[in-house]
Amino acid sequence: MTFCRDRRSGRFDLLVIAAGAIAVLLMTSAAPAATIANRGDREVKLTITEDTSIKDEVLPVGKVVGGVCQKSCIIRLNDNANDEYELDGSESVSVEGGLLYYDSPAHGGAPPVGSASDERQGK
Repeated sequence: MTFCRDRRSGRFDLLVIAAGAIAVLLMTSAAPAATIANRGDREVKLTITEDTSIKDEVLPVGKVVGGVCQKSCIIRLNDNANDEYELDGSESVSVEGGLLYYDSPAHGGAPPVGSASDERQGK
């Protein structure tokens, strides 16, 4: 069996290979990043320090900010040196009452807000 190959199919093959390589690179470079939710009754000022970069951000009540840090970073709440928390970049956390809590029990932090009160209401 003989296959005939024209010039156009060679370009198409190269294009498909290049597109596949770009897709693989994009998928592997997307690292998980921390998310922070404000479950309190006041807006919170976040100071995010990642490597040598320092970024200030205001988090309104009820809002969530994602992509906070791609790798480890330090989060300071409301410019208070006593309220600093180190994140590894993959956590989902919440701010309430001036404290930072893990949203997943696997991290050993407080349970998500409202989980205990919802159980009592159902009984």
